[in-house]
Amino acid sequence: MRAVHFTEYGPSSVLRVGEVPEPHAGPGEIRVAVRASGVTPADAYVRAGRFRDWMPLPLPHVPGVDAAGVVDEVGAGVSGVRPGDEVFGVTELARLGGANAAYAVLAAWAPKPAALSWAEAGGAAANVETATRVLDRLGVGAGTRLLIEGAAGGVGTVAIQLAVARGATVTGTASPRNHEFVASLGATPTTYGPGLADRVPGGVDAVLDCAGSGSLPDLVKLAGSPDRVVTIADLDAAAHGVHLSRSGGGPGADPQALHGLTIAVDLAGQGRFRVPIAAEFPLEQAAAAHDLIESRHARGKIVLTA
Repeated sequence: MRAVHFTEYGPSSVLRVGEVPEPHAGPGEIRVAVRASGVTPADAYVRAGRFRDWMPLPLPHVPGVDAAGVVDEVGAGVSGVRPGDEVFGVTELARLGGANAAYAVLAAWAPKPAALSWAEAGGAAANVETATRVLDRLGVGAGTRLLIEGAAGGVGTVAIQLAVARGATVTGTASPRNHEFVASLGATPTTYGPGLADRVPGGVDAVLDCAGSGSLPDLVKLAGSPDRVVTIADLDAAAHGVHLSRSGGGPGADPQALHGLTIAVDLAGQGRFRVPIAAEFPLEQAAAAHDLIESRHARGKIVLTA
């Protein structure tokens, strides 16, 4: 089958599109004919080899952890879904990828909301899982004052909506050109950088750092304690007493928050959830998609279309 893959770790130029063996659904899994799949910062980290010490992968490796498509294989023990159903979901953690291809095996899924396009659904699942995992860890609920650092990115845009749906009050940092966009999702926008505490005069109860821009000392000070801050992007989090949340397996990984997929489906049906798309690329332009995700300037989710 056609798939994005790499045979060695390195920059985006190591990505190729070509034929690789087809995967098949095992017990508890389904396979989909992919219509769209997501590109995440974790995909770029894996490609660059930043995770190889704690999670070595057989090469060639197909990146991509989330996708949307039409079911064409149903594994043993799976019920409630059949070939022809439209779904979105995530791949098995042990694979840490496999979605940027013509066919992908999903380990967790939900029905594709009619309100979401294929591109939106293809880029939804990983960000929904990540945002839900962190919001759960921080105990975000009604009345929580949440700050999201890097609110205009893929996870940030989803986290705003899920937090608002829980009854939280959200402030999101973003560049001025993205303030109107952040506000449209339900957050109060502000600029990032020095003096942030002065721009959030009421203080915050919890912080989600999606940016990884070195601001953790200021975020901890603003939240009042390192245990009220969770980052998904700063690999030096431990030096500041902050938890780095990831769910790719290995030491220190968090359990997945897959219940977030059902929540997103319900909210989408109510018109309260969308997936802002920063850019769509064909599989052949996967390297450009990785370059954009590594630039940290994407507004929303980056997806590949099969």
